[in-house]
Amino acid sequence: MANVIKLRKGLDIRLQGRAEETKLQLKSNGRFALVPDDFEGVTPKVVVKEGDHVKAGDALFVNKQFPEVRFASPVSGKVTAVERGERRKVLCIKVEADAKQEYVDFGKKDVEKLDGKAVVGALLEAGLFGYINQLPYAVSTNPETMPKAIFVSALRDKPLACRFEYEVKGQEQDFVTGLKALSKIAKTYLGVGIQPDLLGELQKSKADEFVSVTVFDGPCPAGNVGVQVNNTDPINKGEVVWTIGDPTVVLFIGRLLNTGKVNLTRTVALCGSEIQKPAHVDMLVGEELSTLLSNSYDASHHVRIINGNVLTGRQTSKDGFLGAYSSEITVIPEGDDADEMLGWIMPRLKQFSVNRSYFSWLQSPWFCNKKKEYVADARIKGGKRHIIMSGEYDKVLPMDIYGEYLIKAIITGDIDRQEQLGIYEVSPEDFALAEFVDSSKLELQRIVREGLNILRKENS
Repeated sequence: MANVIKLRKGLDIRLQGRAEETKLQLKSNGRFALVPDDFEGVTPKVVVKEGDHVKAGDALFVNKQFPEVRFASPVSGKVTAVERGERRKVLCIKVEADAKQEYVDFGKKDVEKLDGKAVVGALLEAGLFGYINQLPYAVSTNPETMPKAIFVSALRDKPLACRFEYEVKGQEQDFVTGLKALSKIAKTYLGVGIQPDLLGELQKSKADEFVSVTVFDGPCPAGNVGVQVNNTDPINKGEVVWTIGDPTVVLFIGRLLNTGKVNLTRTVALCGSEIQKPAHVDMLVGEELSTLLSNSYDASHHVRIINGNVLTGRQTSKDGFLGAYSSEITVIPEGDDADEMLGWIMPRLKQFSVNRSYFSWLQSPWFCNKKKEYVADARIKGGKRHIIMSGEYDKVLPMDIYGEYLIKAIITGDIDRQEQLGIYEVSPEDFALAEFVDSSKLELQRIVREGLNILRKENS
């Protein structure tokens, strides 16, 4: 029987443009690219050159610090470019896919007969190990430090998120195999929402015999793996836990062990208020977005294309590539062409507000018993200012930390204070909602990332 943890803090943002649970059938244009920046904390060393032919599963680059951590090509084909930016930073490795795909055969494996060392070895060999992250520092982990536990979140609760319960349908065996493999390495915790179908499948497969299943009942960000760690088994200084905030990674692992091949296919929600027919589509990691986005929205509108969700995703374009952890491609109005009469002084019945600044609060579920969906654009609606100690962060941060004080400690560079306030437990995405509600308009996710990077450098 799963444990249930109820969280009261948080905020569900209801936006227009949720993808229907149907799948589009698209023909890929054959252009792919793996982007090292998708893997936080990895310094890439390219191991292929232009003109090389690779199979799906062959390494395109490795982590310079830990060369055994490889990153696999999602397709077989010809390496067409290794794009670099300033100071020769590797931006991406592009591959033109073959008409007929070839795969490196790593051999099927019986997970029951594997121990933790064998599982880690299999993931390193196939170039999937780098998809596992760690706390502290919220970076791609390394095989030299074994964790005290592994945390997997199968709850997606960010705005317009692709439900994992829909994605995993028909792939339950791969998911269970992936969980079982992780449990060979260390005690594994699985966080889920109130998802009857998924919970039923886990119960049928007797998953509670090898993983600890916890149901998180509460608003966003209950699905954040950092929030789940904090409410289940918090970490202390000197401890390390491995985290998988994207449950599709568990499918990658399960497919590898069940078939012996690297298959980086994932279900992606094409969503947002600007999308004409929001739906889902199966895509490979690194696939070019132009095929998906062609004729999907009115090109005459000023729009922002986001690789991921509206809270934590990165701005991209039609020529961008699907991120390693992106389960949504979101298109919303840019807002730079908005012309509002009287500006902020208008009552605004159609705009979302977390407080009672707008009259739209009269349409909140508790007041009128219906769930209104809003159109949000990319405007900040205000300028940067001093931090206002108003308790705004605490209302949407269901963790046992003082968010505002931690942010101030990071800005001032007070490392001792950061450690006392729990910086080892957080990742930038934990502050995504706080950034959304912040009256000071600070880039909290960037601030937290910079603080974690400095701390990691100091402790190395």
